Amino acid sequence: MKLIYGVSDKPTIGKTLVFAFQQMIAIMAATLLVPLLMSGFATGVPGETLSFDPAAALFGAGCGSIVYILFTKRRSPVFLGSSFTFLGAYAAVIGHNYGYWGVLIGIAFAGLVYVVIAIIIKLVGSNWINKLMPAVIIGPIVAIIGLSLSGTATGWMSGNGGAAANWYTELIYIAIGLITFLVIAWASTKGTKGMKLIPFIIGIGAGYLVALILSIIGWSADVEALKIIDFNLFKNWANNFGFTSILDYPKFTFLKAIELGDAATQHIDGAAIGNIALTFIPIGIVELAQHIADHKNLSSIIEKDLITDPGLDKTLLGDGVGSIVGGFFGGAANTTYGESIGCVAITKNASIYSILFAAIGCIVLSFFTPFVLLINSIPKCVMGGACIAMYGFIAVSGLQMLKQVDLSDSRNLYVVASILVVGIGGLTLNFGNHEGSPIITFTSLATALFIGLITNLLVHKIPSLDKEGEQEKVEDAPSASEARMADENHEEDEE
Repeated sequence: MKLIYGVSDKPTIGKTLVFAFQQMIAIMAATLLVPLLMSGFATGVPGETLSFDPAAALFGAGCGSIVYILFTKRRSPVFLGSSFTFLGAYAAVIGHNYGYWGVLIGIAFAGLVYVVIAIIIKLVGSNWINKLMPAVIIGPIVAIIGLSLSGTATGWMSGNGGAAANWYTELIYIAIGLITFLVIAWASTKGTKGMKLIPFIIGIGAGYLVALILSIIGWSADVEALKIIDFNLFKNWANNFGFTSILDYPKFTFLKAIELGDAATQHIDGAAIGNIALTFIPIGIVELAQHIADHKNLSSIIEKDLITDPGLDKTLLGDGVGSIVGGFFGGAANTTYGESIGCVAITKNASIYSILFAAIGCIVLSFFTPFVLLINSIPKCVMGGACIAMYGFIAVSGLQMLKQVDLSDSRNLYVVASILVVGIGGLTLNFGNHEGSPIITFTSLATALFIGLITNLLVHKIPSLDKEGEQEKVEDAPSASEARMADENHEEDEE
């Protein structure tokens, strides 16, 4: 892909700030949503819940991203945000009444998984990763990452974050989402050079403006179907106006744990720590597949192999330590964001300075109450339209990786077929039980990877996992036509 700005390019300060703001918009909705979902999980005490501050998660994501940038030597342009993969683990730990410290300990275990694997890769090399997960596996896995999120995009478009009251309300939501998507597509393909660099800001701005106009009409005329934006957010902010309505520090998770004192640790003992470890470590291993797939995808976009430079050990260290640091502040483990990668692909701007300024911006703006309020007011139908573009680009990037795979060979076809069907079909593996819910869940993505690996090893010759440095090229099995041509050439030689 021909980039407008490469990884090491440094746009002007004005452009960098605009690009950073676009990255922030792309990642912010999901990053802020995870702590809101966590705040709804029931504890072991009936009617009691924990409270996780979205502003703190935003601060943590910014800190985690800076840690990642430092570990990867400023060569991998991707933002780290709150991970949805650990929601089941959060629910289990909170449900066992392990409190804030239980969540923080779990995040630490998950991050340490990456650190340990990074050390192993540092010692033995990463060539075995490329052999164990060739394009025939990574391609469809990346595609599934995008396709598995498609339900979120369409759900937000049709229900605006909930369920539409009737069919015509749903059509209004969908129309706003489509306007957002089409404006993004137009700005990215038909707009000026400057517009092509900020299509998400333009598209989301257009969708928000339409939603705002309809909402003003709806609230004025009391038409429920047109109340797209919840003005009560702004009304409550104005009614309780004070200094903290402008500036307020995020309610960091570690501070909440400390403030509770002994009450926060009364259920934490050796057995509890063991349970927390068994809950989070397997999911951390599962996240390894998404980490590799994200970096393979990003490598194809920037046309530089991040697995070798800066190296998988460094990207894993950055992700693991960044997740621990982010979780310490925000209470949610971080992960590389597909939305961020999609933003890089669509805008063709891979400048690491855009990611760095986005991270700094998240830290600064987490103290700025009106900004967090404004972001929270963006209707989900608008974000759903933007996500069609972001998630779609992720899926297409995975399919592009399959161009180097010969799908006329049935061996490759079985591998790809197993991954796509299992992943898109939503097959999961559940282990344990806590109050009717599984303690550990292997997501459909992890299950698809597991079955794909088994299928690939079954139908292909098991690759020799040689040491790093041996330049053995790993290729997919030859096509039937190639094998037939080889046989014909051999027969001609015998004649």
